Amino acid sequence: MAGLMTAALLVGCGGSGEGDALLTSYQRDLAEALGQPEPQPSDPINIGAFPDRRERLFEIPETRESMLDVYALRECHITSLVAARNNQLGRVAPPSQRWIYELELWRRLHGCWNSEVPAALSENNRDRLARLTMAKTEQLPLVSWNTLFDSDEWTGSFSRASSPLEPDSRDAIDEQLAAIEWLHAATLNQFSQEWQHASSTLEGHLDTLRRRPLTAEVLRALLLAEQRLGEANTLLEASLADTASCQPLAEAGSELKSLFQQKPAAEWLDDLEALANRWLGAIDALLESHVPPPKAVAHYRGRWLSLNNPAAPLPAFLTARDIHRRHWQALAERCE
Repeated sequence: MAGLMTAALLVGCGGSGEGDALLTSYQRDLAEALGQPEPQPSDPINIGAFPDRRERLFEIPETRESMLDVYALRECHITSLVAARNNQLGRVAPPSQRWIYELELWRRLHGCWNSEVPAALSENNRDRLARLTMAKTEQLPLVSWNTLFDSDEWTGSFSRASSPLEPDSRDAIDEQLAAIEWLHAATLNQFSQEWQHASSTLEGHLDTLRRRPLTAEVLRALLLAEQRLGEANTLLEASLADTASCQPLAEAGSELKSLFQQKPAAEWLDDLEALANRWLGAIDALLESHVPPPKAVAHYRGRWLSLNNPAAPLPAFLTARDIHRRHWQALAERCE
């Protein structure tokens, strides 16, 4: 019976297609082997709606300076930059381009303030340079947050119009993980004069994120796996409460043992845990590198993205899997 228990722990589930079929088939065979009524699988809950735009962005006051005043700081090399931002194309630039602009503006202002230029300026212009440098220093972390949370590529990753992650999605995780890690590094290095922030690199990573709502897919797969494991756990709990539960297990013999050793299902369950840990861990690190979020985002993060909130999808899935192991252990010890 000990070998039977060990094999049982390998059973897993995936998305609403192949993965769900694996686990619902397992439930049916498990119910028959345990002499229990076949469960009626239920749909898991939906993931929460991502906060509205006005709830997830910071208000940043607009910096207003006349072009004459900006020209007075021409030695700081910001004149053409500000002009480009204020022209027709600059005003309709996507969030990613506005972040590149703010990064470059801060670097030029900061570099200028720490050069010999301020000593040659009039008192008014020196004060203006100090004020602009300080304002842009304070605003830059908010701008980088707004850039991320105002982009369709990022918000689309949490789309409710999505399906659970399927067992063949390992490459998608690897590809999009590189984009998340670059955004994380860019956030950590936004005050570094040496960090390279090419627009094409940023756009390339955002385009990668645009290809599929990966965060939503991971969350849905975790919710589905938790649901199916919970239903299987109910079967095991019923058998544990039945003093005669060992008889059907003994009669099932090698057929039941073969069922529990399904290699694809075993690999998927392990993969789901590993991939979810990697992806949600990277998301958590990216969010942690930013300023404290607005209240609505903090609530969403705690409910859906948390690595330790028992009600969040990943910890809840891990708990269901652990309960599944412990039930089989108890059943094995009784029937050994």
